Amino acid sequence: MRVEILCTGDEILTGKTVNTNYSHIARRLSDVGLDVHWGTTVGDDRATLLAAFRQAGERADAVIVNGGLGPTVDDLSQEIAAEACGVKLVLSEHWMERMTQSYARRGRVMPANNKKQAMLPEGAEFIDNPIGTACGFAVTIGKARFLFTPGVPREMRRMLDEQVIPRLLKLGGITGVTKLKRFHSFGIGESRADEMLAGIPGLAIDGEIKLGFQAHFPELAARGATEAELTAKLAAIEAEVRRRLGNFVVAEDDASLERVVFEKLKAGGHTLAIGETFTSGAIASRLAPLLGADAVFRRGVIAAGVAADALRAESGTSHALVVLMQLDDGPDRPDFGATITVQIADAGGTVQRVARLVGGRDWVRIGAAELGLDCLRRHLLGLPVDERIDFERR
Repeated sequence: MRVEILCTGDEILTGKTVNTNYSHIARRLSDVGLDVHWGTTVGDDRATLLAAFRQAGERADAVIVNGGLGPTVDDLSQEIAAEACGVKLVLSEHWMERMTQSYARRGRVMPANNKKQAMLPEGAEFIDNPIGTACGFAVTIGKARFLFTPGVPREMRRMLDEQVIPRLLKLGGITGVTKLKRFHSFGIGESRADEMLAGIPGLAIDGEIKLGFQAHFPELAARGATEAELTAKLAAIEAEVRRRLGNFVVAEDDASLERVVFEKLKAGGHTLAIGETFTSGAIASRLAPLLGADAVFRRGVIAAGVAADALRAESGTSHALVVLMQLDDGPDRPDFGATITVQIADAGGTVQRVARLVGGRDWVRIGAAELGLDCLRRHLLGLPVDERIDFERR
């Protein structure tokens, strides 16, 4: 089944807003075995939007439209969808009541222009939005089934999983179970990871279980009749991937490096202080938003010359992580680098890791933050902190 993702909005077209919705939708469709053949971005213009709907309706089997379901004059999805179908807009009494009750629960009166969100193309299939006022719907334009979703990310994501993907799978006659297994790694480049995983029995780019590479991780894709069959099919290969990549696997599936570190600290009843220089608080900003982080992450400082043992003593934490950077002189350039010093202090003393990273100012800052978190992960898991990575110079 050929799927197109069509995103609307002047703010998306002009780049004023980064289109994270597209990447999320495409990734989730890939997870369940649906192929995206086209990705289209259209501004808030009636003629252009109508042409895009008609073009998508001729070449795709299914089209996910994202955005344009709001109450303002530049939200055009319902109106243009009705025109493309050759029908009129009609009021959904059900959705009008839902919106009215939603405002009432918050002690507010619904603005009159919100009525626009309850106007749907005549005969449209209702797609529920349980956490917002933008009503989803589906219609057929040309030979394609169009499914309309709101631009608000949290609303779109829930509707995609609960409403849109099940409809697409049914539409495409897709049965069985698809699984995408991700291994997040740090310290090995893509080409080296490819070499390390070469020759695993049953694993091939075009085999029953496929191996692919993303920017930060290798991933396995497989399909089976049932969850149990799929789990059994992947078990031996997953174990072999873990064995070959070894200590360089920092997280799996939807987990992240910072989440792994946080969970290990939390499980041990530990607390953490972080000191950083030239990383602009990048490490702290990755840990602080995690749910429950306030019970573990107690202090973050940005200062030159801070030592991990002193920071641990001052903050009263069980652990302290310090990442110091000595930057090269001069302007940014491809060979610009820095010497990174990572210190980790706990009740057993202080361990230190020194590495030189090269690749420009931004790359060095990102690499230093990742290296610091990975060293802390390794220390907490009892792994060697000083294992060489592909990205350092010695």
